[in-house]
Amino acid sequence: MPRPEFNYSNNDITDKDVLYEDNHLIGINKRAGDIVQVDETGDEPLDEKVKKYIAHKYSKPNGAFLGVVHRLDRPVSGVILFAKTSKALDRINKMFKAREMHKTYYAVVRKKPFPEEGTLVHWLVKNSQKNVTKAHDKEVQGSLRSELSYKLVGELNGYYLIEVDPITGRPHQIRVQLSTLGCPIVGDNKYGYPRGSLRKSICLHARKLTFIHPVKNEPVAIIAPVPRDGFWEKFEGMMVG
Repeated sequence: MPRPEFNYSNNDITDKDVLYEDNHLIGINKRAGDIVQVDETGDEPLDEKVKKYIAHKYSKPNGAFLGVVHRLDRPVSGVILFAKTSKALDRINKMFKAREMHKTYYAVVRKKPFPEEGTLVHWLVKNSQKNVTKAHDKEVQGSLRSELSYKLVGELNGYYLIEVDPITGRPHQIRVQLSTLGCPIVGDNKYGYPRGSLRKSICLHARKLTFIHPVKNEPVAIIAPVPRDGFWEKFEGMMVG
């Protein structure tokens, strides 16, 4: 009997989704299932939802400016930052390119990583038509160097929690690089997990984003609570921050 077709919910952004906000930036706790920018599905993207939230909150009848500075894959949850001014957008973009934005992710896998911590370096090639990325051990034509560090932080009922700090920011980077380690992320059947999630989400959460504010020049740390789905909460106590 075929499984029923799953449709992502399309919920508006509310105050409870906002992790950080000032005159220049807004940080949102992205739900698994939200797309960051418009794609071929035609589903309402997160940037449009945030624009509507700002326009309503601050009574802007002509709409609000919002700049996308980075992305999270659709099935991934966690902190994502937008710029509310063009000045902040320009500076944050430069900070991302200079690797001055530090991101911490957590992934749940079923196989204990070996070694338990280390650095992974691959050359990734994205197939845009199939929306899948392939990892190579050596540089090949059209590839981008990809690096991350990881460490095992805990185990619960046969599931392992891995902390991941990406050095580069490539499409599907964490997903494909952990898969090459023999540790596909729970629910990520695109990269080797035996079955997908009924909710079309994967157990990868963007937990923390730290940086120096591009305008105020002061340290900022934005932490995203994990999804309240009966599974992720069991691991939150193992997370740093």
